[in-house]
Amino acid sequence: MPIIKKITKGKVPVKIFTDDIEHEAYQQLLNISQLPFIHSHVAAMPDVHYGKGATVGSVIPSKGAIIPAAVGVDIGCGMNALRLSIKADELPDNLRGVRTAIEAAIPVGFDLHKSDKAKASTIRALSVGLDKILDRHPKVLKMQKKPYQTWVRQLGTLGGGNHFIELCIDQNDDVWIMLHSGSRGVGNVIGQYFIRLAQKDMERHIHSLPDKDLAYFTEGAEHFDDYVEAVHWGQDYAMENRREMMRLIVEALKKKLPKFGITKEAINCHHNYVSMENHFGENVYVTRKGAIRAGEDELGIIPGSMGANSYIVRGKGNPESFCSCSHGAGRKMSRGKAKRHFSEIDLEAQTVGIECRKDKGVIDEIPGAYKDIDVVMQNQHDLVEVVHTLRQVVCVKG
Repeated sequence: MPIIKKITKGKVPVKIFTDDIEHEAYQQLLNISQLPFIHSHVAAMPDVHYGKGATVGSVIPSKGAIIPAAVGVDIGCGMNALRLSIKADELPDNLRGVRTAIEAAIPVGFDLHKSDKAKASTIRALSVGLDKILDRHPKVLKMQKKPYQTWVRQLGTLGGGNHFIELCIDQNDDVWIMLHSGSRGVGNVIGQYFIRLAQKDMERHIHSLPDKDLAYFTEGAEHFDDYVEAVHWGQDYAMENRREMMRLIVEALKKKLPKFGITKEAINCHHNYVSMENHFGENVYVTRKGAIRAGEDELGIIPGSMGANSYIVRGKGNPESFCSCSHGAGRKMSRGKAKRHFSEIDLEAQTVGIECRKDKGVIDEIPGAYKDIDVVMQNQHDLVEVVHTLRQVVCVKG
């Protein structure tokens, strides 16, 4: 489906690939389109919804400036998927043991590993990068208790909220491991620190912004290069966090599934990040907040909610979306509203056949709180083609 909606009241247009957008998200997109450094237009994906600072499901190309709040505080949040060599009929009839094996291997919520789990070489490489950032901004990790032990022991942990680990089955009855997580506590404190620093740097000009959370760093300014270095470190950490989780899950499942084997990794991709790319003849910073890159023939992962299909997709390189697509179904209901609206009985009904938590602690992640993933996929058939359709059989959440 082509662009469905357009906002033309800003300095550049906003091109929206859905007509399902709430007023607050519409206003956020309009605010972004009024900034002086946006290149060509802003693109909004079919899962677009209101977010802190900038709209979730937005793609923001900028010349000479980056908005830290548009990247967000879960820097480098994204997906990893691995196809296994086993078939659905080789899984046990009762999947409770598989779920508990994953939960034993991967700390969730605020929990962390009791000791360092990642390779020493990985920890050393990340330490060198982080030390460079802290030399110039020592206050970053003063925001976190026992910072070194925390970020090291959180490598290979899930977190909470909408992060998950799943065992899925595709249309060919192949089994997949799929997971969603980001840069954990260290990414959060880096994001918060630089969002505040941008607001402080713009103190004299912040009144002229449509939203104070759109405070930005410009190239050549005092802290621009520091932020670029920090955000890329956070993205690297998130990538390693997903790799480490996948390694630990594979180790755990090898003990539970006798015929376990691996074919190949599908993809390990960010959906909250910034990168330098060329679009419409210019090298620009592209900030994707709740969107994945979908360049021509690039593989990506679009998860549904707990009880809905997920998709492995191949990008079509659509220039109007800046070679991007949605990062999931997108929320249609806030967490608070979902908790008020749904019950544990609703959660049980909407996750029939899935081995997962069905208690009040995850009601805010109920499928009914999200947009219909099938409609989202229909709205982006110009952006991606579906390679594999996955349905969950196990879901682990924090």
